[in-house]
Formats: sequence, C-alpha cells, structure tokens
Amino acid sequence: MSAACRAPQRLNRTRSRSRRRASLATAGAAAALVLSACSSGGTSGGSGNTNFITGKDGIATVKKGERAAAPDLSGTTIDGKKLDAVQYKGKVVVINVWGSWCPPCRAEATNFVKVAKETADKGVQFIGINTRDTSTEPARAFEKQYGVMYPSLYDPTGKLMLRFKKGTLNPQAIPSTLVLDRDGKIAARTLQPLSEEKLHEILDPVLAEK
Repeated sequence: MSAACRAPQRLNRTRSRSRRRASLATAGAAAALVLSACSSGGTSGGSGNTNFITGKDGIATVKKGERAAAPDLSGTTIDGKKLDAVQYKGKVVVINVWGSWCPPCRAEATNFVKVAKETADKGVQFIGINTRDTSTEPARAFEKQYGVMYPSLYDPTGKLMLRFKKGTLNPQAIPSTLVLDRDGKIAARTLQPLSEEKLHEILDPVLAEK
C-alpha cells in the first residue's frame, strides 16, 4: 500500500483516539465532581480574575453589576416533568444541589422546606438539583419524607453542575446552594449544609435588592 493510501488510515486512527480522550476527560470531570459529594465546604474556585468574595461564614457573594448569568438549567424533574429555570426569571431563585444518600442534605431539608414556604409569597422560587441518585425512586421518597413541594431536576451524573463556568460561583460540593437574582444571575453561593438562619443569611440580601 502506498504512503498516500496509508495517510487517511493514520488520520482516522488519530481522530478516533482524540474522540476517546475527549470522552474520558468529560467522564473524569463528572466523576471528580460527584466524588466531592457530602463535602461540608470547599474553596471558592477560579483564578485571580474572579469577582466574588467568600466571607468567614462560608457564603460567597458577587456585587450587583458584576454577576455572571446562570447556565442553562433545564431538563426533567424527578417527577418526570419538564422544567427550565429561566421560566422563573423575575423571581429570586434558590438552587439546592442534593442527593437522597447525603446525610447533610437530609439534615438541611426541613430548613429548606420551611423557608421555601415562608418566602413563596415574596417572589422566591426554590429549585433542587438531585444528583448521584441512580434512580428517581429514592429521590421521590426523600421528598415525601421531608415534605418537599418545590421541583427538583434529575441530574444523576452531574451534567447540569458542569455547565457552570469556571471562575463563577459554581456548585463544587454536595450539598451546595446558590441564589440567583431577579435577572437570573448568580448572586451568592455556599458549599455547606444550611440551618434556617444561614439560609436566610444567603437569601435575604438578594431578596432585598431593588
């Protein structure tokens, strides 16, 4: 076989290896994210050009006007319904990343349910992102046990979390909680389970914005 005939074969093999490496890299990133599960905290992430500050209370915030837009957070809920977080633009949105298998998530669940009820009439919408549950059955059982009424997107492999850009306030642990302002931009984040008081601490300043 001539060199000219062998060249396309070598090119195809190279492309195949590149595709395999890209797939492995994506899988590795998702695995690294879920391996941080049930962490009670973490670093703010990003490089020196980040525009957020993490306080001693573990809550990271970004000034209004410097915030990044939240990524596409849409998909199917654990109840099999379609949900797109953009439909709540104009409201303050609290996003909680959780898993039914995660003890800190269970510890904070009643706090989220209570605050969600208290703030519903004030223009606040809670959304869960359920991750690493291998089926929706344990997630639905979790919601029934704790009386969770707000919807949760089903994200077993962490793909939704990987949509957050590096250097922004992104979820790096389970549980993580983020607050989106009324423009759909990421205003605050914490990487720890929250008491009722701490949940108000991260939510109320964004809710008070005009």
